[in-house]
Amino acid sequence: MTIKAFKAYDIRGKYPEDINEDLAYQLGLAFVAQYGATKIIVGRDIRESSPSLFERLVAGIIDAGCDVVSLGICGTEEVYFNTVYQNADGGIMITASHNPKSHNGFKLVGKNAEPISLTTGLLLLKNRILQSDYQLADNSGEMQCYEDRSPYIKTILSFAPELLKHHEVSDNSRLLKIVCNSGNGCAGDTLDRLEPYLPFELIKVHHEPDGSFPNGVPNPLIVERRAATKAAIIKHQADFGVAWDGDFDRCFFFDEKGEFIDSSYVIGLIAEALLKNHPAEKIVIDTRQTLNSESVIKNAGGEAIISAGGHSPMKRTMRQVKALYGGEMSAHHYFREFHYCDSGMIPFLLVSSLLVQQSKTIGNLVQSARLAYPCSGELNYVVQDPASVMAKILAFYQDQAITMDEIDGISLRLVNARINVRRSNTENYLRINIEAEGDTGIVSLLQEQIESILQPYL
Repeated sequence: MTIKAFKAYDIRGKYPEDINEDLAYQLGLAFVAQYGATKIIVGRDIRESSPSLFERLVAGIIDAGCDVVSLGICGTEEVYFNTVYQNADGGIMITASHNPKSHNGFKLVGKNAEPISLTTGLLLLKNRILQSDYQLADNSGEMQCYEDRSPYIKTILSFAPELLKHHEVSDNSRLLKIVCNSGNGCAGDTLDRLEPYLPFELIKVHHEPDGSFPNGVPNPLIVERRAATKAAIIKHQADFGVAWDGDFDRCFFFDEKGEFIDSSYVIGLIAEALLKNHPAEKIVIDTRQTLNSESVIKNAGGEAIISAGGHSPMKRTMRQVKALYGGEMSAHHYFREFHYCDSGMIPFLLVSSLLVQQSKTIGNLVQSARLAYPCSGELNYVVQDPASVMAKILAFYQDQAITMDEIDGISLRLVNARINVRRSNTENYLRINIEAEGDTGIVSLLQEQIESILQPYL
């Protein structure tokens, strides 16, 4: 059995080579042994390999003497929520999120939905599995199927009370027309449960869950995966669109013209909206693009805190500073009142509520930010010897840099721009983000300079 699927923040890989039923069973045994668990929440996505992985994971947990609360098919955020709500000792979601359909994996949290990463538990679990450091219990645990989604739905709706007010007053009149693309993932069922409470017309695209992903893997960061959402927005003359990844812990927004909205601008919208009712709070952002978010947060009276990216570092930083909200360029959004966990549904509700409360389109709302802080979006390059390339980029810009930090990769603040360069944990990828102050030409120039440095290594 291979254990190379243990990554920095989760367990994931190709099925059945890296992720398989043997690993699932032993993970169940090891998790109970490591955390002395008596109750664990388990959910799964709609991938074709998820049912058998679910069966063996649950068998391992039960054989170790621990009870299982099964959520069945659900979103990752539902596992997080129920881990806290049901006072469980941990939660495990079977999902590969936006990875290719041949992949699968496990996302794990401990008590109070504390993230379990390589440095906070995954390595210990890996070693237990390698050493068979677990045991069968004399008395097996039991599995309970939990189908009541109402506490979760009520909680996420509480983030946008304005929507419920409009819904009650307008007697279900439709205030907005919104394209919702579930990507044939898990989001569809939750949208159906939310719909009766929302004063919107929802145009549902790729709505039915289908683990074969007939319309491509649900990852809106891939440009080709955006076409269906854009086409539906234009066809139905919708106010905006939103698309989710497979386990809907990330959401992506499109304006009324069907144009993709960079997540840094969405972070600014949400931060500003939340700070109106919670002034002087801390907002955590990751290192990839910061200029717009820092400006918006400061002007709204908040304090921006920069963290390394990834759900474990972001949640840890948020808990340390008791931040109100955290936003990542990867389209993860974290909320203190959601147990510091990420949600793909809460941002959808917040942005919808924001549009209901004023007359501007979402394109109008982000236009000034797009002009003030143009950006490249995340650029990905496969290179030989990424460490050497990063060193050359640093050497090229170090005399121009006002500041430099290594919170996550290398971040260089220039006179009128900012560059972040990060190395993939698992592949020879460099991920580069460029942003500027008010001049798209600067973004293009810096991209050309960096690509000339990369050229010998491509």
